[in-house]
Amino acid sequence: MILSSVSAATASGALAAASAVALLSYAVVALRAQSHANRLHPLLPLAFAAHLVALLIDIAGLGLDQPGARFGFAPALSMTAWLILAVYLVESRLLPLPQLRRVLSLLAAGAVALAWAFPGESRPAAASPWAPLHWVLGLASYGLFGVAVLHAALLNRAERQMRQMGQHKGQGLTLGLPLLRLERLTFQFVGAGVVVLSLAIVLGWLFTPQWRWDHKTLLSVLGWLVLVGLLTGRRAFGWRGRRATRWLYLGAALLLLSYAGTRFVLEVVLQRPAGV
Repeated sequence: MILSSVSAATASGALAAASAVALLSYAVVALRAQSHANRLHPLLPLAFAAHLVALLIDIAGLGLDQPGARFGFAPALSMTAWLILAVYLVESRLLPLPQLRRVLSLLAAGAVALAWAFPGESRPAAASPWAPLHWVLGLASYGLFGVAVLHAALLNRAERQMRQMGQHKGQGLTLGLPLLRLERLTFQFVGAGVVVLSLAIVLGWLFTPQWRWDHKTLLSVLGWLVLVGLLTGRRAFGWRGRRATRWLYLGAALLLLSYAGTRFVLEVVLQRPAGV
């Protein structure tokens, strides 16, 4: 019992330290984004690494009485923010985008704080050996759709700027990035997200012992249908612009509600446990 309590205290202290470092670093990056407009802020990699450490400590369930994982709506949002930042760090080597850096840093700081306050529920054992892969794929799809939404927002902003400036569609640049390339990137992320989400849904259906049509499942499938409909409409009818991004926003919102939304209601509002 003494070792267990020490282990729990150590894990709690490590989680607090990693979360605090990530929060402070993200805050500095957000405040100083313009001063490092043409290069990566030196604290962003530190914030990114500390964020990952906090996620690993939390999700691994270090310090729990029983071995297993710990998860919930806040760690899911935090992991999604981390995945979006991972894509940004790759893209920032070609395009710094300081305005986007500020927004992402603030969102990541909020996600870290939320996960620190609501670390999730203990899950001593998975119902199926395939369950961890199902969870990982679901989170990966969250990240991919989050990046797609981010690119779609930039695309909408660029189109508004072009209309205001009276430019012809496709000839301008948005924050240094060609408009057609930005549109192509957006739908590449949507396509990758649909593939990953499809695998997650199939694994859940095949290997979950008690598959049921609850709110999480229904919203996930509805979100998948909307996003597949978006890709179909783009290929068959050439959907672009606002029509396409509205479908993307709707599908992403349904997916956000499917896990993070339903778990928030169960964990925080109703304060009762729920299965993954």
